[in-house]
Amino acid sequence: MATIRERPLKDGRTSYTAIITRAIDGERYQETKTDAKRKLVVSWAKKREAEIDADIAAGREVKKRKDKLITLANAIDKYIAESMREIGKTKTQVLRTIRDEYDIASMSCDKIQSHHIVTFVKELHKRPGLNSPATALNYLSHLSGVFSTARPLWGYPLNSLAMQDAQKVCLTMGFVSKPEERTRRPTLEELDKLMTHFQRATEVDSRTMPMHIVTAFALFSTRRQAEICRINWEDYEPEHKRVLVRRMKNPGEKGGVDTWVELPDPCCAIIDALPREKDRIFPFNSDTVSRRFTEACKFLGIDDLHFHDLRHEGTSRLAEMGRTVPQLAAVTGHKAWKSLERYTHVRQNGDKYENWKWVEAVT
Repeated sequence: MATIRERPLKDGRTSYTAIITRAIDGERYQETKTDAKRKLVVSWAKKREAEIDADIAAGREVKKRKDKLITLANAIDKYIAESMREIGKTKTQVLRTIRDEYDIASMSCDKIQSHHIVTFVKELHKRPGLNSPATALNYLSHLSGVFSTARPLWGYPLNSLAMQDAQKVCLTMGFVSKPEERTRRPTLEELDKLMTHFQRATEVDSRTMPMHIVTAFALFSTRRQAEICRINWEDYEPEHKRVLVRRMKNPGEKGGVDTWVELPDPCCAIIDALPREKDRIFPFNSDTVSRRFTEACKFLGIDDLHFHDLRHEGTSRLAEMGRTVPQLAAVTGHKAWKSLERYTHVRQNGDKYENWKWVEAVT
């Protein structure tokens, strides 16, 4: 039975505290509740004792009621708000989508089991625009970060083992899968169309982003769009043909790692031809770069070509010129050479851009 203690207050009223005590696995477990009405604390004590005793009898972990009221949505909000490391825009957007649009977010943390997580993943496949197990894997991976953090950091009763079980099941059943490596490379004809389109747009309006220059630099440098738009003049060393890329993506390092990378020809010539008016060499918004490229491809009828494919094209070009994996990594910035193994089978046949007319146009 719970113990009820009375305590007189300074204003003449009396407060009542119900104390529930149990011995669980040789340790003392206690819960309390205080109220100005004795009837309320007595009622609470009866109900909680029944719940606690039922958990003990069933061999379940006893959790305090306040823990049971914490939802996955609460955990997601806390994860986003408290992380001192930068959380990418995509991850933040995914977590907020889960929080706002899926039933699992409203569940109490202590109630979420592996089958609930699997059900959530299956629901993802009904989402408009989500048409691949690889995208579902991204959602699940981002959510798993919340599960692995919540209990040790805040004491939130999210079961990380349930998440691990769900991940195994989803992989086995094909609900999620790793993305296939893209092999799409632009043809010279497609690049000519794009470069002509971008150059004309700049000639019509000089305020327009010089996408033909950005595209050429992306191809020859193998840099990602966000990296290109972060490069500062002070991080450029033309005498060494290298540049410091801030916060470069790196597996296991959230927020990225500052990395020096080599600039193959004609990258330095492209940079040297640009006006030195701002801190950044390419003072543009990376999202705008992506959107302009996508819109141009659609307008020109170029199918299934992404801006990121320029990185693959640039790396393939260097492999065709005879560069070894370590030499490729010096340009791409890969820490793990395994990611570059697929380029070891590329045939060496020289530089197909050796006489490309657009090199002169951007340098």
